Amino acid sequence: MLSQALDSGRRIRRHIMTLFLFTKSDVFTVLIPITLSTFAAASHPDINRIPHIIIWIWLHLLKHDIYNQMLDPEEDRKNKPHRPIPSGRINVQNAADVRWLLVPVCLIFSAMYGIKVLACSACLEALSIWYNEFGGDRTWLSKNLLTAIAYTILELGTTIVLGSSMDNILARAAAFNFVVFATTIHAQDFKDEEGDLLAGRRTLVTLFPTFARMSMTIGIPLWSLCLSRFWEVDIFCSLAFMAYGTIVGARFVVYRTASAHKQSCKLYSLWFGLVHILPGYWRFFYST
Repeated sequence: MLSQALDSGRRIRRHIMTLFLFTKSDVFTVLIPITLSTFAAASHPDINRIPHIIIWIWLHLLKHDIYNQMLDPEEDRKNKPHRPIPSGRINVQNAADVRWLLVPVCLIFSAMYGIKVLACSACLEALSIWYNEFGGDRTWLSKNLLTAIAYTILELGTTIVLGSSMDNILARAAAFNFVVFATTIHAQDFKDEEGDLLAGRRTLVTLFPTFARMSMTIGIPLWSLCLSRFWEVDIFCSLAFMAYGTIVGARFVVYRTASAHKQSCKLYSLWFGLVHILPGYWRFFYST
């Protein structure tokens, strides 16, 4: 009995780890920033709802990531062998079964929080199908826009799940996050450049590598300045934020190896996470 219980426990842990590995790359770029943004910008956040929004975001990320990764496992075998399918933790058919099972799970879970959250979930599914089935990920413009739209819908959904109303601060925060994400998301494409070239994806990095690098070098510090001024951040925090943004942006031009790109992407994710805290800074110091 004890050995059976231990075997069952090991299998459960393995399944949980497999699901986590599908979403691992999105934890610091999507899950944590959106959670921070929603909680920081909310007028009266309910801290007890934080687990709710984390689960809601993660379920939708998991559904999309499984969908995306099961469509071209051969590419991942060459470029991302650590992912669940190429590493042999799960096969394509079982991944597809989990993906389609998650569709009603996400819809039902969203319906618990009302019709607006349910609508957000349905829109995310439509965007996921567009992205994966109808070539949304094949060109840089559609890829950036669809991802930024999905990101904004996730923020709107989590705002409602948190129990907050959409006031001016949340609306402005969502609008800025959309524009910043849409204009800097190709930071993630540098580390995937080789795989994108093999797959024939026309990302900004593969089509216009020099422009893509310069856009990071100029764009991240410029956004750091604009956002610091808009959210009225004090001079010392502004200088620190802009200095960090300048370092992150410069890395994409100075360091060009695959390992350097992975590190630059991690630093970019931290910068983007800080972007999400700024509305909370304004609300804490200036909201009456």
